[in-house]
Amino acid sequence: MGSASKTPSTTPQSMRSSQGMVLMASAVPMPAEQAQVPQVLTAMTGKGRLLPVIDVTNPAFAVEDSPAAIDALRQAYLEDERRRGNLPRFVVRLLMLVAAFRSPFLRAMMKPRTTFLDGLSTYVLKLGADNLVPPFDGPLDRRIAASPGVISVRLRMQQIARLVADALARELGTAAGQPLHLVNIGGGPAVDSLNALILLQRSATNLLARPVVIHVLDVDRQGPQFGKSVLTVLRAPGGPLAGHDIELVHQLYDWNDAAPLDRLVRKLAADSAVIAASLEGALFEYASDDAVLANLRALHADGRGARFVAGSVTRADDLAQRMLAVSPYKLVPRGVATFANLAARAGFAVESVAPALLSDQVLLRPA
Repeated sequence: MGSASKTPSTTPQSMRSSQGMVLMASAVPMPAEQAQVPQVLTAMTGKGRLLPVIDVTNPAFAVEDSPAAIDALRQAYLEDERRRGNLPRFVVRLLMLVAAFRSPFLRAMMKPRTTFLDGLSTYVLKLGADNLVPPFDGPLDRRIAASPGVISVRLRMQQIARLVADALARELGTAAGQPLHLVNIGGGPAVDSLNALILLQRSATNLLARPVVIHVLDVDRQGPQFGKSVLTVLRAPGGPLAGHDIELVHQLYDWNDAAPLDRLVRKLAADSAVIAASLEGALFEYASDDAVLANLRALHADGRGARFVAGSVTRADDLAQRMLAVSPYKLVPRGVATFANLAARAGFAVESVAPALLSDQVLLRPA
């Protein structure tokens, strides 16, 4: 994917909720005119397919996340729902199965017994309709990629990356030279972690003058393998992370057994590393309360572990419930208020919230 480009300007906005959390929204405007469109890099999957590298500082991949833009997404979904009418759920699913013959996206989504979408398929969804490549660029695939639900997934990743980058900017300023370890649970290619580093490099490149390791803890192998390929491209001469000492390592991990995470965090803490974690579209949205608690306690490590945790939480409002009713995925619609109570039991408090359509992205700090 090509040469580095300047970061588009962003306008942070915030407001405090009645529960004392800061609700964040950083608008990422798309320039009306661009003298030069930044080049898009590509990386190869384990199966030999070239895919664009997502870089949210490139207008080709940036999603506007102002309150007005999120409301527009909501209205677009409601309009789609109105057009579908009152079709029974089994009819909707039957229509999707028929359409899957023409759409690789839908084939991945409609696999029997599918309860979550694998990391590489989710990555392709995040490319956006204008960045799809064969065989994912058919008319139906483009329609799916432009749908409100899929745009919300792209927005989710962008918001997590921004939360991590902003939090790292605060943490690393007083941790000169200390190694940085980003723990990414269920992250597949870890595109949120990679984009957080790109954002940080654009705003304060000196803060990355240290060894950086991204630990991907995931049951999936293909996603992290592709993440390594993406990192190689990003670190190549002219890439946005060129010259930085960054490594991505994968560890097979079942979040129902947090013991390996506990051992990793305690080892890193003993080495005086700066530890941060992200969980985009993963643990907080799919796992049981017991699994969430066990993983958060491992990350907390009695106050010596992660400086912060950024993750996505499925909303519990009426719109989210209706979206989940026609989805094959077993997300847990806790909502931020219920999730905050759960996180408190593990020693974390919700510091800020970035709202989207189906999920809210939260930043946790040790209480």
